[in-house]
Amino acid sequence: MDYERLIDEETWDFIRRTAESYPDDTVEMSIADQRRVYDTMCQDFRQPRPSGVDVQDRSADGVPVRVYTAGDPTRNVIYFHGGGFVVGGLDSHDDVCAEICVQTGYRIISVDYRLCPEYVHPAQFQDSWAAVSWVVQEYGDPIVLAGDSAGGNLAATVAHYARGRLDNVLGQVLIYPGLGGDMSKGSYIEHANAPLLTLDDIRFYQTVRCGGPAPNNDPSFAPLQDDDFSGLPPTVVVTADCDPLRDDGPAYCKHITAAGGLAHCINEPGLVHGYLRARTSVRRAADSFERISVAIEALGQGIWAYD
Repeated sequence: MDYERLIDEETWDFIRRTAESYPDDTVEMSIADQRRVYDTMCQDFRQPRPSGVDVQDRSADGVPVRVYTAGDPTRNVIYFHGGGFVVGGLDSHDDVCAEICVQTGYRIISVDYRLCPEYVHPAQFQDSWAAVSWVVQEYGDPIVLAGDSAGGNLAATVAHYARGRLDNVLGQVLIYPGLGGDMSKGSYIEHANAPLLTLDDIRFYQTVRCGGPAPNNDPSFAPLQDDDFSGLPPTVVVTADCDPLRDDGPAYCKHITAAGGLAHCINEPGLVHGYLRARTSVRRAADSFERISVAIEALGQGIWAYD
């Protein structure tokens, strides 16, 4: 793949800056070292919180969450962070959540689900559902589910499980999510050696998440394994073109629309996995982050702008 042609210089600068603290062979390190270098990398890119945001750390029935408010919100966005189910937490995506709070005016609840390998699947799904249930009881306002990478997976698993259990899920916005697509074809092969996320990385995270072979026909692990895509909330998936996970987005949207639902996939040319951290330095990433915030705000208002 000719990444020199596909990726512009701004994005290459972001890739090189990422590699300074998060090298390509990070998954070969111990879990403790992976978390250390990931936290360092996130801190290197972390932006100050916008003014006017109130932040509180709470416990959602035992699951740590961070609640962001600005003004008097009438909607909740429940955000699940990325990190391969192995790294990340409340601090890794703190600035992203604070900015979404200001841009949408909604309450943002960031979920600090348990990580692998100390806690294997379905612990992450269980924590995510517990946090969502707590938010519904605590605040009552309608919710939008959102997340990036592994967090996009968790947002979708919750959306599937919520059918028939919650009636106030207004939508989901999934940012370069891994949804359990076929790793033997498509973007998994085309972009197997993409910058910042490779197919080997994905296989590592999957094995660690399961503690062994991946389960079959388990939509709480891989939403694309579900056999019923009806009744899901309006869905926007945003993918990075130079990402092995890219094709999961359109495949997921196709299933939803075939079942009579609303779904739209936005593929971002020239961008790579993890580009949310590039939103202040790469124009393409900044534009995409704006589209993400607009999608979250619109779904929260019951607006579908993609017909």
